[in-house]
Amino acid sequence: MHIGIAGNIGAGKTTLTRMLAAHYGWTPRFESVTFNPYLEDYYKDIKRWSFNLEIFFLVRRLEDLMEIAKSESVIIQDRTIFEGVNIFVKNNYDMGNLSERDFNTYMEIYNTMTSVSKYPDLLIYLKSSVAHLVSQIQKRGRDYELGMSLEYLKNLNERYEQWIAAYPGNVLIIDADGMDFENRPEDFAHITDLIDSRLYGLFQ
Repeated sequence: MHIGIAGNIGAGKTTLTRMLAAHYGWTPRFESVTFNPYLEDYYKDIKRWSFNLEIFFLVRRLEDLMEIAKSESVIIQDRTIFEGVNIFVKNNYDMGNLSERDFNTYMEIYNTMTSVSKYPDLLIYLKSSVAHLVSQIQKRGRDYELGMSLEYLKNLNERYEQWIAAYPGNVLIIDADGMDFENRPEDFAHITDLIDSRLYGLFQ
């Protein structure tokens, strides 16, 4: 089984992935953030480094898909390959950070890679306001994220809403504003109850 965690920058995907993996005994796969060689350069000059960054992520997510396909364990994944292209790549293209040539090249590679891919058995979307995202980004204090524009986060949020509204698979939407599932057990229990209901038919 494949569980995906989706959400904007600062929504809490990595924390929730870690906590759910520990709770259910699932195998986590985390996004390549701390060891991405392009990430700091990207936030300093998004237009210059967009293509490099997105290709790096694409290759890592393809590796994740290959591991998930052959695994007999339940895999919970922090951000999926589908989210990367439908949110971040298309947003950078629309904002002029990716040229048409680079965008078309990326999409050709993506379409080839995902032609035999399946959607996750369950996608958990952490829905967050821009104000909540900014608060979370400031708390974790990654230097390269602190200069991120509000317009960039707002554009990503709008794309998330459009993508989730048209998502063809099984999706569970969780309103993350006002929640602190890392420090409030009742918030985390609420999430696991929703997951149990969706996956196992419990608490219905």
